[in-house]
Amino acid sequence: MSLDLAHFTPGASLAGGLLIGVAVAILLLGSGRIAGISGIVGGLLDADAGERAWRAAFIVGLCAAPWAWRALTALPAVTIDASWPTLAVAGLLVGIGTRYASGCTSGHGVCGLSRGSLRSLAATLTFMAVGFLTVFVCRHLLSGG
Repeated sequence: MSLDLAHFTPGASLAGGLLIGVAVAILLLGSGRIAGISGIVGGLLDADAGERAWRAAFIVGLCAAPWAWRALTALPAVTIDASWPTLAVAGLLVGIGTRYASGCTSGHGVCGLSRGSLRSLAATLTFMAVGFLTVFVCRHLLSGG
């Protein structure tokens, strides 16, 4: 395995991680809420008006962040090598998984692990193991490579 130094971005990665950590801490300390995206989005559908406002603001901020970053530098080119049906099935499977796990990678992996939650540790290890297995099967068993 070799390191692709042309695309190695430790500074941007560190800055992104710090911004995520600060946002999570502000939300937790300011409102006592966990910054799990699936829970925030899911709560938009069944929350009262006061709850919907902060949830919508959080999602708007997530969507606006790349546009703000684009004002500072060029965004990388995005290439998706999957068909729309594959993306739809993947999205449904992720949605089902987040419901069964009572949270997503941001809720368990970022917030839960930082709080020392054993349930979040189990969920994150499961997310990662399934992700590794999926890549292995798709890249090495199904593609013939």
